[in-house]
Amino acid sequence: MRTAYFDCFSGISGDMILAALIDAGLSADHLRQALAGLPVTGWELETNRIKRGGIAASRVEVVVREDQPQRHLDQILNILSSARLETDIVKTAGEVFTRLARAEARVHGMELSEIHFHEVGAVDAIVDVVGALVGLKLLKIARVFASPLPLGTGSVTCQHGVLPVPAPATLELLKDVPVRRSEIAGELVTPTGAAIITTLAEGFGSSPPLRLEKVGYGAGRRDLEGMPNLLRILIGTTREGIETDSTTVLECNLDDMSPEFCGPLVETLLREGARDAFLTPVIMKKGRPGVMLTVLSPPEGIDTLSRVIFQHTTTLGIRSFETIRQKLPRRLVQVETPWGSVRIKVTEFDGRERAMPEYEDCLRVSQQQSLPLAEVYQGVLRAWEGCSGDDAHEGPGRRG
Repeated sequence: MRTAYFDCFSGISGDMILAALIDAGLSADHLRQALAGLPVTGWELETNRIKRGGIAASRVEVVVREDQPQRHLDQILNILSSARLETDIVKTAGEVFTRLARAEARVHGMELSEIHFHEVGAVDAIVDVVGALVGLKLLKIARVFASPLPLGTGSVTCQHGVLPVPAPATLELLKDVPVRRSEIAGELVTPTGAAIITTLAEGFGSSPPLRLEKVGYGAGRRDLEGMPNLLRILIGTTREGIETDSTTVLECNLDDMSPEFCGPLVETLLREGARDAFLTPVIMKKGRPGVMLTVLSPPEGIDTLSRVIFQHTTTLGIRSFETIRQKLPRRLVQVETPWGSVRIKVTEFDGRERAMPEYEDCLRVSQQQSLPLAEVYQGVLRAWEGCSGDDAHEGPGRRG
């Protein structure tokens, strides 16, 4: 499956996304032909090659030749619905602009219908958003991932006056998205760039394993001090049948806590929403034996799980970093056995199905029937292999 990874080491904006796609092989002429289906006039798409920090890159600019009105959300949605564009592009573009409008409405305390797109220039934002979606489709990209997004410093001047960087609407769009602080002065992530990437990206973290095909660099408008103002895109293929998502890894080292507390700690973390939690023996400073606690957290669970770690351990600090997790799709199936219904987790890889009985169910049967756990496992697998479609059915979900 063709996949794009946006390496946002110096930020992201709508024009940088377009430029990176063109640098990675998107035909500017084909892009212009597709964008001609927009019922908006008075603009041109200019492209050229420049250097940023000694790296050759593409630069794209939407040049507005005529005065444009300040359009409200419903007007932009009407433009999209009347455009000569494929249905999925119209739908996704509408989602991007709706997210933008909701962010602006929350920041300014207004109704969604009152928001007009003066900050993003309306016409250039329409071209940036639709162009990004068209470009991804022309390059046959099915999945999008991105790195954590850098937040600049300083201020930005807009219609509402001078606002801090990141702009308030940008921060609204970046909720539940991994970000990192940067001391670079200026706006590194624009509202349009934030709306596009948070709508499209399946995950934020390190790049998923790719068979790399192309690399492109899209240049921003200005030079940054100490960093080339570029957005890098990596395009390649990922293996079919493997799912990917973002996860946050929380870690700490423990050398002054009773081992008796470690088992309950792991169970508490799993109960509070951790995707996984485990302990690794380590040798710490001064030769002390200890354990490293590792917790895999969904983005929405970081605060809760961090509180659990501080509350139930002796640690004074927690390390955290974002990563992208590969996993096989799985489903839970109820199988009828001589001892009653037992759940089996079923996965598929390379066209072959694999089944693994659920430990808790097998342990329950083992204790109730006074049977060795291994014997129960084997009996459940035999029941799975011999059952017909009517004898097995989807069971309730469980955290994977």
